[in-house]
Formats: sequence, C-alpha cells, structure tokens
Amino acid sequence: MNCIIIDDDKFSTKVIAEFIEKSGDLNLVGTYDNAVDGINYLNGKNSDGIDLLFLDIEMPDMTGIDLLKTLNVLPQVIIYSSKEKYALESYEYNVTDYLLKPVNYPRFIKAVSKAKENTEKKDDISKSNSEIFIKNNSSLVRVKYDDILWIEALENYVVVNTFKDKFTIHFTMKAISEKMPSDKFVRVHRSFIVNIGKIRVIEDNSVVIKTEIGSKVIPIGKSYKEQLMNDINLITK
Repeated sequence: MNCIIIDDDKFSTKVIAEFIEKSGDLNLVGTYDNAVDGINYLNGKNSDGIDLLFLDIEMPDMTGIDLLKTLNVLPQVIIYSSKEKYALESYEYNVTDYLLKPVNYPRFIKAVSKAKENTEKKDDISKSNSEIFIKNNSSLVRVKYDDILWIEALENYVVVNTFKDKFTIHFTMKAISEKMPSDKFVRVHRSFIVNIGKIRVIEDNSVVIKTEIGSKVIPIGKSYKEQLMNDINLITK
C-alpha cells in the first residue's frame, strides 16, 4: 500500500516512517509537514496511487480535521494525535483508525491491518461488480461483463454470447435482465439484451455489435428504442 504522512512534528513523522519501513507491504511515497502541502499533493494528478494517509490533527494554518473537511475523495486515513478529544469528530469522516501518541509498533500494525482488510473488501466488491458466474453443465464459469456481447432468448433458455464462447442457461429474459448491471447492458428487443460498450453502430431499427470475426446485427424493438437512446451518450446537432 502506498502511503503518505502529513504531520508538523518531525519526531512523530520519523517514528511513523520507521514503522512503515519495517512493514514490508507499505511504501512511503512522501511526507508533508503541513496540511496545505498535503492537500495540494492529494489534489494532484499523482494522488490516485495513494492508498493510506497517516495524518496528525493539530497543525498550523490548517488542522487535520480541516483537511478531512476539504477533500471530497480521500484514501484510507489513520489519524495519530496526542489528544483523544478529536477522535469522535474524526470518525464522522470514516477514518480507518485513531491512534494516540506516542504510537507503538503493535498498535500501528493493528491499524494497518484494518486498512488492509478494508482494501481487500473494496477489491472484492469491485471484482463482483465486473463479473458474473454462469452455470455450464456441472461447473460454474467466471465471465467478465466486458466479454459479454449480447444475450439472446431461445424458448425457455437464454444464450449468453461472448467473444469466444456461448453459454445456454435455463433463464427468462426478465430474470437475466435483472441480473445484469443496467449501466453496462440494455434490452433492445424482447429477445435481445446487448452490451452497451460493444455497440458499433445504431441504425434506425437495429444495432450492430462488434464480434471477434465480424459483426452481429440485432433488431431494436419499438418499445425498447427510447430506453436505448437514454442509456447511451448521445450527441446531436
């Protein structure tokens, strides 16, 4: 996890930096002795790679609480302070942990472990939002949403078409439609659901989907066209 320290106390900064160095899976990217410079960094283009912020509260010009109020997007935050009175207010900003100075290494590791668990949970949620498991015979196959081109009704089944495979499952179109994320898939016909990101062309009554070997033309039902047009980024004269 990439991290930064914002603290005007040089001794405390040195202690936290040494703890970070002892922890093999933490990487100290930078230290800042005031909140203003810290905010400027976190607002900069390189801040996306910061996973964890170690933050002091009482600093000149701008406090750590002021920093939390100012930034809309924050990495995980571990506050360490010589005073306990700020703890309740800090948790209003979803800080990961609050440590009292002087910080000892076991307590530091406990806070970092909590941050790691939060990161893993976030990664799991992100992963679950990008893929689905499809039953194939007696197995469950992991399929990324981005690999699905379109879904087609076939009597009491639906066929999920990807770049390389087809999966036929016992499902209704209504049920599969409710399973698929609405920001990625749209129903264009009573028999077809398409991946919005795979649409190459929209014609009057059809959409053209790019496939591995060419393209697939899919009809647009009259009752579905308005929803399709609402779901795409449309630029008109």
